[in-house]
Amino acid sequence: QVQLEESGGGLVQPGGSLRLSCAASGIIFGAYNMGWYRQAPGKQRELVATISSGGSTNYVDSVKGRFTISRDNAKNTVYLQMISLKPEDTAVYYCNAELRSRNYWGQGTQVTVSS
Repeated sequence: QVQLEESGGGLVQPGGSLRLSCAASGIIFGAYNMGWYRQAPGKQRELVATISSGGSTNYVDSVKGRFTISRDNAKNTVYLQMISLKPEDTAVYYCNAELRSRNYWGQGTQVTVSS
């Protein structure tokens, strides 16, 4: 059974930082491309960042220079370090694992940026 368990969300003031974690089980983690997506109220889910099985990264323009995605294959975990957070970063953040036709999602973790 595949499980992706996100953690690390919460309430933070503008300009603050958070680190999200996603622990995976039930998959050969190192073979999967991993990603973080987010969905704000009333909006579609959007890609935030991805990291390939080989370690190549990609970011949506709005988070470049502020967010960093990384992975630890020994711990089956992918991270999203977020700094300089803005109110518009408020959303539920979802972890994704993708390999060819296989696509798995976590349950999401809420990030709220507000003073």
